[in-house]
Amino acid sequence: MGTDPLREVWKKDPRYRFEAYHFLLEALDRVAKSQEASLAKSGGNKHVTGQELLEGMRQHATHLFGPLAAQVWRTWGIENTLDWGRIVFNLVESELLRRQDSDTIDDFRDGYDFDEVFIRSYELRLPHELGLRPTDPPEGDGGLA
Repeated sequence: MGTDPLREVWKKDPRYRFEAYHFLLEALDRVAKSQEASLAKSGGNKHVTGQELLEGMRQHATHLFGPLAAQVWRTWGIENTLDWGRIVFNLVESELLRRQDSDTIDDFRDGYDFDEVFIRSYELRLPHELGLRPTDPPEGDGGLA
């Protein structure tokens, strides 16, 4: 049985949980796939910037964890967006990711406040197939009979 390259990178810097490394690559894959159609039309190179990755991770975390995303990330050792940059550059140093000369760890500095984007800005979205909307309470005293 071969070694898992991602696990080997994580072992070099285990201050962040392995789940964080896995989540980052999962989110990166989703961002890259969402860009493929526009890149095919423009003939451009596939490259995800730090800001695009942060936004993709925010969206993916919101989808998976809802308003608990900030807490999940904190249990993984992620306290701010710069921590995501450190993981990215760990992956770059281990040659699991490539970077362009213009990419720096500062691309991840002060990306967004976790409590703001995951808790205060959270909007509950019901599955489309339910088609439900909150309603006002029924008329009357509102008490139990």
